[in-house]
Amino acid sequence: MSDDGELDLNSLNDEELVQQVHDDLYDGLKEEVEAAVHILLGRGWAPYKVLTEALVEGMRIVGVDFRDGILFVPEVLLAANSMKAGMFILRPLLIATGAPRQGKMVIGTVKGDIHDIGKNLVGMMMEGAGFEVIDLGINNPVEKYLAAMEEHKPDILGMSALLTTTMPYMKVVIDTMKEKGMREDYIVLVGGAPLNEEFAKAIGADAYCRDAAVAVETAKSYMARKHNQLAAS
Repeated sequence: MSDDGELDLNSLNDEELVQQVHDDLYDGLKEEVEAAVHILLGRGWAPYKVLTEALVEGMRIVGVDFRDGILFVPEVLLAANSMKAGMFILRPLLIATGAPRQGKMVIGTVKGDIHDIGKNLVGMMMEGAGFEVIDLGINNPVEKYLAAMEEHKPDILGMSALLTTTMPYMKVVIDTMKEKGMREDYIVLVGGAPLNEEFAKAIGADAYCRDAAVAVETAKSYMARKHNQLAAS
């Protein structure tokens, strides 16, 4: 990127710069997003403010257009990658300032299934919405999910499957959680092309998420409910 481009960003006021981040995220321009994050921090913006107003809001716009079929998976992956580059700069600062998080999620594709594009997209969009995400990758047996829940104490467990043959394994994980008396401690979200609402209900998940944008909306509403219950108790 040329010096002119850098100067360009510097010449924008805060409001214009944040708008530019939204546009650059939308277009998947990683270096521009990184440069803008540095500039906002340099202007004294709190890391959390940069995260929420520039990155999260930018990804929210991407999520809406993805949901409405204006953007497709390749564009969203580029946007999410750019967001990750911005997050990479902010994460250590956020940890140092103890910024509030939306919640924590453990996510992984189930045993026997090696598909991960949808799962990766959900993970990135969740990070973009301010969640801490622990991604277990693909082909996860029940023991791996349980160990991760034990270690990370997440609010949400996300399971993904793209094959009709691996879908039933989600029930194995949920049934094991029930046996161990820990099902009530977690919000369980499931997703993947062959799934639907009926299947999610039948296996005892909290919700089926059609795509990454829906997963974020669903996770946020469950977290809001959880916070309200805690406040009321």
